[in-house]
Amino acid sequence: MLDTLPLIPLFQDLSIEQNSMLMAAFEKYTCSPGTVIFEQGDSAQHLYLILKGKVVLSYKPYDGPRIVITRLKDGDVFGWSAVVGSNKYSSSIVSETALEAIRLRREKLWEISNTQPETGKIIIDRLALNVSPRWTNAHEQIKPLIHSMER
Repeated sequence: MLDTLPLIPLFQDLSIEQNSMLMAAFEKYTCSPGTVIFEQGDSAQHLYLILKGKVVLSYKPYDGPRIVITRLKDGDVFGWSAVVGSNKYSSSIVSETALEAIRLRREKLWEISNTQPETGKIIIDRLALNVSPRWTNAHEQIKPLIHSMER
């Protein structure tokens, strides 16, 4: 159980009741550098929020080498497949440094959304804003690979 929620945009300006509910919903997660947190294709169970540390997000196409999509750091979120309803993670995550994070089980997020729709909507909207910059970064990394295939 968390004593206090981190001072990050995801939790700012929430009521005392909303913060209490979220403190009970999230759990601490730590690991050492080089830990495979989950592999592409694993069952999508948790959404993670990095408090301290760095991870590498990669994708392995069925017909090519693994591609590093991006590196994530303090305040970033990963494990989106657990939120969007996918049964499996669409990418792999490996810790690059010692990692301190909090995570939320898929079922817990849906429970919050069903019992406290306003809080659920706020959290999901804020999480969505967190992931949007990642797509530009991914596109820039994939562009050279696409150009090499065109030749």
